[in-house]
Amino acid sequence: MSTLTVGTTLETIKEEIKKSNVELLHLQFVDIEGVLKHVTVTVEQLDDVVDGKIMFDGSSVAGFSPINKSDLYLLPDLNTFAVLPWSVEPNYSEGRFICSITNPDGTLFEGDPRNIMKKTIDKAAEKGYSINVGPELEFFLFKADENGLPIQETQDLGGYFETSPRDYGERVRLEIYRALKKMGFTIEASHHEVAEGQHEINFKYDNALTAADLATTYKWVVKTIARQFGLHATFMPKPIFGSNGSGMHVNISLFNNEKGSNAFFDENDPRQLSETAYQFIAGLLDNVKSFAAITNPLVNSYKRLVPGYEAPCYIAWSASNRSALIRIPAKRGIATRVEIRCPDPSANPYFAYAAIAAAGLAGVTSALEVPAEIVDDIFSMSESERTNRGIENLPTTLGEAIAELKEGTIGREVLGEHAYNEYVALKDKEWESYRMAVTEWELNRYQVKF
Repeated sequence: MSTLTVGTTLETIKEEIKKSNVELLHLQFVDIEGVLKHVTVTVEQLDDVVDGKIMFDGSSVAGFSPINKSDLYLLPDLNTFAVLPWSVEPNYSEGRFICSITNPDGTLFEGDPRNIMKKTIDKAAEKGYSINVGPELEFFLFKADENGLPIQETQDLGGYFETSPRDYGERVRLEIYRALKKMGFTIEASHHEVAEGQHEINFKYDNALTAADLATTYKWVVKTIARQFGLHATFMPKPIFGSNGSGMHVNISLFNNEKGSNAFFDENDPRQLSETAYQFIAGLLDNVKSFAAITNPLVNSYKRLVPGYEAPCYIAWSASNRSALIRIPAKRGIATRVEIRCPDPSANPYFAYAAIAAAGLAGVTSALEVPAEIVDDIFSMSESERTNRGIENLPTTLGEAIAELKEGTIGREVLGEHAYNEYVALKDKEWESYRMAVTEWELNRYQVKF
């Protein structure tokens, strides 16, 4: 059965459950940080599951409900049903659904990241567009101790595109690939990344909601399979000082619903980009500081966004220049897309893709004019040269990014009042905790000297 595919019916799911001897169903959702949660029920409760009758305590999930309004319900998306490959035994297996969250009266819960993504999709549809997203999530594999906790030693010493025997992660990636394929993914590439112990497995783009479901599933599968090898997989943006960090480059395009065509493509333009594409790029550049706290949500995120490690830290665009924040991959026609390179894989994909889409659409709605393309290597420019050419920096700390989020409008518009307030409060607390912490670096530098 092909999973994560539009058009899945309850009858086909029941057939697959019978064929695979599914006994348990995991009902999954994410909290406001994008962390996967689930409750497990028996397959005998399938009808109640499909009718959205499974309840949980929303007050026990950070950022969801107050204790006096804690009852929430899980409404599964039938298109997300999958049998879990690692659960399969003779006459036994487990399945999962990704769920949206509803209130007791059946209305969509405003704090659910999946529902928030749907609102952005609906707003795009009102303008005549559908949104496609293709994310690229990098991760590290670390060795683990006897308790399964990571130690600061990578699983291999390989580099970019290296092969075995230096790429010890090849076997792990193979098993991840097999699991993802069985769960309905279309895998396009798998390889070792630049840093030691760093890997990437690319899957095919899809509509924005499904892309966020796929990214969430991908992270779960990667961690699960790595654990079977006695390893710890992390999507932490910068786990090793002095090495490249992990990104989540987001490839995004708009399709014209009436024409069924890629709204970013214009064969008559010198770059074969449409006016809509240029306006979308302008919207991203205009709003990126405001949504950085969403696409790069951790204290650690800003230790990746520094010069010298390929991650973009300067606000500019280019048709091919990888030192720019936004670039346009070479393919055209139906594959024309905009790639924004600052997001990292710790981001909540539902929030991140919604914020990116909304920012670009704001540029289209306001008919913003795109600034000049930067074709030179921005990393090699002096600070004065960047200033003279109007190239600004991304926020350099989570504290700066939170301030930009509060000052801008895009975060509140995308997340809605409830999720915005909860998210900002969470990030404020995280930044304050870090700001007051005494680190090993400080002790090593100051304890003896002073």
